[in-house]
Amino acid sequence: MSKGVVDFRLYLITDRKLFGSSDEMLEAIEKALDGGVRAVQLREKDLAVRELLDLSYKMRKLTSAYNARLFINDRVDVALAIGADGVHLGGHSIPASAAKKASAGRLMIGVSCHGLDEALAAEKVGADLITLGPVYETPSKMRYGRPIGLEIFRDVKASIGIPVFAIGGIRTGNAEEVMKRGADGVALISAILAADDIKNTTEEFMRKLK
Repeated sequence: MSKGVVDFRLYLITDRKLFGSSDEMLEAIEKALDGGVRAVQLREKDLAVRELLDLSYKMRKLTSAYNARLFINDRVDVALAIGADGVHLGGHSIPASAAKKASAGRLMIGVSCHGLDEALAAEKVGADLITLGPVYETPSKMRYGRPIGLEIFRDVKASIGIPVFAIGGIRTGNAEEVMKRGADGVALISAILAADDIKNTTEEFMRKLK
């Protein structure tokens, strides 16, 4: 894969709290990779650096086996240390421009956005892709306020030139609708990782995102 090319439509985000252990989460991630996922963000903010580094190495080995991209949430240093493809930044992270500079341009930069102004700002400071949401109501995104809905995607896509991934409450039943409104892909957590059959659910999403 060419470095820096956003060549995926399903962006899977981890949450080990859905599992009994990190090893169980890794097993679930592998099922999703087997089902077609080609980009994973390791998002485990509460881990100590040593634990995060250990889990990141395991995730890098796993994603590499499936030729999938790996993003690390927030930690540019960890992303560089384990040879990740990118880093994903939130509202309280360092600016994308600083992450670009710190990584000497070696990392793809994803940024979480919740409206048009944030999307414009993210592209301006060097983001390679953004997540935009929450689209629908979802417990994991309640702290970010009311759902932004679907209409905003046409405005955002008309205003910026980088890929936009919809996030928040997306399921197999509404994924196609999100794509029709202009999203370049979807970012998912529980829709896949909490599914009864992770591989089959992933395959269904992949069909709907084509």
